[in-house]
Amino acid sequence: MRIRPAEPGDAGQLVSLAEQVGREPGDFLLTTDAWRTVGEERRYLRAVRHHPDAAVFVAEVDGVVVGRLSLARDTHGASHHVADLGLMVAASYRRRGIGWALLERAVEWALAAGVRKLELHVFPWNEPALRLYEAFGFAREGLRVGHYARGREDVDAILMAYRVEPPAR
Repeated sequence: MRIRPAEPGDAGQLVSLAEQVGREPGDFLLTTDAWRTVGEERRYLRAVRHHPDAAVFVAEVDGVVVGRLSLARDTHGASHHVADLGLMVAASYRRRGIGWALLERAVEWALAAGVRKLELHVFPWNEPALRLYEAFGFAREGLRVGHYARGREDVDAILMAYRVEPPAR
C-alpha cells in the first residue's frame, strides 16, 4: 500500500471508488446521487494541488486506488486552525489498515499546515467508521440533528474531532 497525493490522472478511479461506496447497502456516503463526473473530479484535483488549505490523498494497492482522504481548512479566521476531512475505503480493502494510514497522513498534513484540530461527520449507523475514528483518537463532540438532506430525508451526523499535537521531543 502506498499513500500519495492525488493526481488529476486518478480522477477516473476516484469517481469509480465513490460510486462503489455510494452503492453499498450501508448508506455510508452523503450523496445518493452520482458523484462528480470524471472531468469535474480532474478539474477539482488540479485546483487542489495548488491550494495550500486543501489536499486530497489516495491509498493505492498494486496501482489501484482503494482509498481517498480529502482535507480542507476552515476559511473563517476564527476557526482557521480547524480542517474538515472526508475518508472512504473500498469495501474489499477495509480492516487492512488503509483507513488508519490515511488518518495518519491527515495528521501529517495538519502538522505541516498548522492545523490544530481535524473534524469529520459520520452517520450514526456507520459503526465500523465510528470504531476506526474512536480507536485512532477522535472524540465525539456532538450530534447534528437533521444536518444533511440525503435524498428526501434529513439525517443526523455525529461530529467528531481529533486534536493535532506535535510529536513529543
